[in-house]
Amino acid sequence: MTAPDQIRFDEPHAGLQRLAARFGGHAYDLHRHETYAVGLTLRGVQAFHYRGTLTASRTGQVMVLHPDEAHDGHAGVANGFAYRMLYVDPGAISTALDGGRPPFVPEAVADDPALAAVLHEAFADFPRVLEPLAIDAVIARLAGRLAQRGDTGFRRDHGATAYRAARRARDFLIAEAPRTVPSEELERVSGLDRFALARHFRAAFGTSPHRFQVGRRLIRARAMIAGGLPLSETAAATGFADQSHLTRHFSARFGLTPGRWATLSRAAA
Repeated sequence: MTAPDQIRFDEPHAGLQRLAARFGGHAYDLHRHETYAVGLTLRGVQAFHYRGTLTASRTGQVMVLHPDEAHDGHAGVANGFAYRMLYVDPGAISTALDGGRPPFVPEAVADDPALAAVLHEAFADFPRVLEPLAIDAVIARLAGRLAQRGDTGFRRDHGATAYRAARRARDFLIAEAPRTVPSEELERVSGLDRFALARHFRAAFGTSPHRFQVGRRLIRARAMIAGGLPLSETAAATGFADQSHLTRHFSARFGLTPGRWATLSRAAA
């Protein structure tokens, strides 16, 4: 008999969030998010669809899922699976690579002791909050390993991605996350037209400006739901039109309905 499904997580800090979970069967519907997902399977077999292929991560293997790539998740064996995952802002990876483009790692699942060691370091005191210098060290090690395994290797890409303009837009979207930002306003902030900004933003951060901002609102909503706030109040507080609007976006971002997230969060408390 498998243990009950459970999720434990901390709040994002400086571009890094940690999550530990276990599932006995179905875990997540198809979804995508604007961060890297770098994980370690602790027990069992973790199966998921990713880039058109059904993939499985077994005990001790690591996973690297690129921002904005759709994936799901379920147990690949009868006794379920347990894993740890780091959600990492591609902007933090780019910064750690001195402005280099966030690398794409073509091999989603691998035996990678160096990357597994980074995950063990990040979770050494989980769920105790990581100190700022510890976060810096984890992101630096992650960036270096992702660059080593990336399909293009490390390269700087300053001018081609208009990185500073995209960073201004990103910082503005974080500050203004609770409201809808018009394209004209983001053009003024970044100094780029909306189409150039969309291209350069994706090159720098792996997702679109719109998806990035919705993701910020959903992360806030997730914490509110875990804290027991009713869904209708959460939707209003995070800039969604109503509860059904929040539910659609929440499910697409996390692969779970808000109600299921609330149940799993209570089980971990």
